[in-house]
Amino acid sequence: MTGRHETPILVTRSSMPPLEEYVEMLKPIWDSCWLTNMGEYHEEFKRQLKGYLGTSGLELFVNGHTALEMSIQALNLTEEPPSDGAQAPWERVARTPGDWKEAGEVITTPFSFSSTTHAIVRNGLKPVFWDINDRDYTMDAGQIEALITERTRAIVPVHVYGNLCDVERIQEIADRHHLKVIYDAAHAFGEALGGTGVANFGDISMFSFHATKVFHSIEGGAAAFRDPGLADRLYQIKNFGITGYESVEYVGANGKMNEFQAAMGLCNLRYLDREIGKRRRLAERYRERLSGVSGIRLCEQRNDVTYNYAYMPVVFDGFRADRDQIFARLAEHNIHARKYFYPCINSYECYRGLFDPEATPVARRIASQVLTLPLYAELPLETVDEICDLILA
Repeated sequence: MTGRHETPILVTRSSMPPLEEYVEMLKPIWDSCWLTNMGEYHEEFKRQLKGYLGTSGLELFVNGHTALEMSIQALNLTEEPPSDGAQAPWERVARTPGDWKEAGEVITTPFSFSSTTHAIVRNGLKPVFWDINDRDYTMDAGQIEALITERTRAIVPVHVYGNLCDVERIQEIADRHHLKVIYDAAHAFGEALGGTGVANFGDISMFSFHATKVFHSIEGGAAAFRDPGLADRLYQIKNFGITGYESVEYVGANGKMNEFQAAMGLCNLRYLDREIGKRRRLAERYRERLSGVSGIRLCEQRNDVTYNYAYMPVVFDGFRADRDQIFARLAEHNIHARKYFYPCINSYECYRGLFDPEATPVARRIASQVLTLPLYAELPLETVDEICDLILA
């Protein structure tokens, strides 16, 4: 075991293509001076992603959060049934947290990154939190139906750490109650269930291409869908609502991916399978060293899922040292794990008094026990062993 690392070992590190390849990609951008607004690289990146994900519909965005926020808009979840009042949608729905008397409801999970809930709230919708299971930390699909009311518009589940939700049961519930399903698939790029790519579940699946993800375009995101009617709507909403040279039909915004992002995405896509293979080797070493240790729990893995090994979450439940002690012990060696996700979203200051964190006890407990260990393609295998040695000391 080594002493304190001079260079910090972070929980993740961006995978980078060969510099000369990216520089070569920049030359046509300089020559054309076409830097954004759906240029040549943007369109080629979209075409290649459709092939990789096995989806018929896909739109690119400046980041994953914008993709999720605009996907909600594209599905018209804030629209109310016609009434004599004839109010505009933005007059009928909540604009600030807590002002939800007339707002539509969206069932989601408190065990996620803040973006998931913020995208719902910023659309004037009310998040309704349901608990997670303690096997893979995704939403407990068996209990979702109990939360459905006449105001429920959609379900927004999260593929947590790349663990896939119970997509079949969620879809069955949604179909029976005529609800939309939007998956936050930020952690699940390139994964598959029984050979079916994760982009094919729900009405829309959102992916994040943030620099810390398994696959990145510096910043970026995408919305994958099957309904061809969503293509123009998503495109127009991300482009200020413009539908023609002299026509603006939506209250849109600027969610466009630029050419530099698309170029990085195209470069990284060439090496993605290799990068996932490296991550798999590291994840398997973690599991080899930590599986079966009393007081340490690892996520259950399914035989029918093709994983991308995005994260290495470990739950300390009755271990001789608790999560915070392990976190501090690693930090002493300049190894920086992450309490991911802590706290639960329904405990955030910005939502204080609006939700009861005790209503989701499993999520609350896991959030207090989970630690995400360093995992990235270039992490040395001996560093994984060192981390495990420190945990088990």
